[in-house]
Amino acid sequence: MRQKVQALQDVISQFPQYEPETTHTFHAGMYCREVWRPAGVIIVGKVHKKEHFYLIVSGTVAITTDEGVKSVTGPTLLCSKPGTKRAVYAETDALCMTFHVVDAKTIEDAEQELVEEDDSSMFTLGNKIKNEVLT
Repeated sequence: MRQKVQALQDVISQFPQYEPETTHTFHAGMYCREVWRPAGVIIVGKVHKKEHFYLIVSGTVAITTDEGVKSVTGPTLLCSKPGTKRAVYAETDALCMTFHVVDAKTIEDAEQELVEEDDSSMFTLGNKIKNEVLT
């Protein structure tokens, strides 16, 4: 699945990108990322180094899993393994959250601790669109 998600990222990187509204919260050795997305948006994430929870809080998304693409309506909790790279298409307005155990206390340190470096990613630190794909 990871190769298919990468191939999708390569194709959609040629089009204008949506910069997701993202909230970052650190508490007691944990890091939570809340990502809002309106219906019709697809977001391809980076490869994660550690296991973590992925929660579809509300809405319906089509999401890549080890078993293929699944349509999931929140609230639904998924478990992500190391090496996971997901593509998520918002079928409706949706809120998704990830929960990570971290030593980090900043977004910069969390990014370094949790995700593999990916020069082909459309996003920089904190889910900000890279300038070259900003429209």
